[in-house]
Amino acid sequence: MSKKGLISLIALALGASLAACGGPPSQPTDQASPTGSSPSGLGTTSRLAAVKSRGKLICGVEGTIPGFSFVDSSGNYSGLDVDICKAVAAAVLGDANAVEYRNLDSTERFTALRGGEVDMLSRNTTWTLSRDAAGGNAMEFAPTTFYDAQGMMVRADSGITTLQDMEGKSICVETGTTTELNLTSRMTELGVKYTDVKFQDGTEAVQAYLSGRCDGFTSDKSQLFARRTQFPNPEEHILLDVTMSKEPLGPVTMNNDSQWYDVVKWVTFGLIQAEEFKITQANVDQVAASSTNKDVRAFLGLEGDFGPQLGLEKDFMVKAIKAVGNYGEIYDRNIGEGIPRGLNKLWTDGGLMYSPPFR
Repeated sequence: MSKKGLISLIALALGASLAACGGPPSQPTDQASPTGSSPSGLGTTSRLAAVKSRGKLICGVEGTIPGFSFVDSSGNYSGLDVDICKAVAAAVLGDANAVEYRNLDSTERFTALRGGEVDMLSRNTTWTLSRDAAGGNAMEFAPTTFYDAQGMMVRADSGITTLQDMEGKSICVETGTTTELNLTSRMTELGVKYTDVKFQDGTEAVQAYLSGRCDGFTSDKSQLFARRTQFPNPEEHILLDVTMSKEPLGPVTMNNDSQWYDVVKWVTFGLIQAEEFKITQANVDQVAASSTNKDVRAFLGLEGDFGPQLGLEKDFMVKAIKAVGNYGEIYDRNIGEGIPRGLNKLWTDGGLMYSPPFR
């Protein structure tokens, strides 16, 4: 199916009520410091220094979800999550291609981040308290890059139209995710008895569903629609008209490294702010050359020292915008240009995308 088709499907499905899912386990885990990082308050090395020294950002992604992170037959990565990795690499290293991607399933991602195998995650990870808290997974969540919602896919000829119709049915689900937890919670609330068929990898869960091992497949609505575009006969599968949870997805770094977290956080905010300023990949040089707006000039590093405060060059956001464009451009290019963005619109357009002031 063409990108336009994917776009339309996602638009129809998500509409203005995105609220998704797709996150890691809620269980507290070990809190080992990642390689190259240390408590920022001690003034010792940060992962920022490690990335600069290495000359390459190592970014953990999912790798199989069109529109978010997907590897084509030539080994090229694309998607919204991938563009966030590129933006950070451009801001830190001046090169959007200085990224090594690591495909991580839901049970591998936090271990990889804690162990220093990756510098950050940009991998459909839901922001939750237990993942954020020092007593939980001890992660730091950068700004949400996609507001999604958990849904349920079934075969069109199954006769299933509601979650209650799943009584006695089997449901494929990726383990170690908020999707799994939400499924249990919603079905318990409804008093629906079902059999969950768990898989460590989302692709395995989809294949099991297609092979008939499960009556339904649950995941983020965005993932359901994106994966359905790859089905042999996508019209044979439908999404139920249900929203099972809210799941804000965004980049993640380890705790206790404020400098690195601030870099990832403010580069992400910067992409949103760039859209609000109407600064694009195409006009950023022109804006930098002609703008007299002090806020814009400071944002682009023409005045002030925002970059050095983060440990970056003054023009770090110019480099990021040149590499991938502003948030709206990233969204349109990967998820769908011209489709209703719903909650993923800028706050000025009625959405939830909002950057604190660059001051």
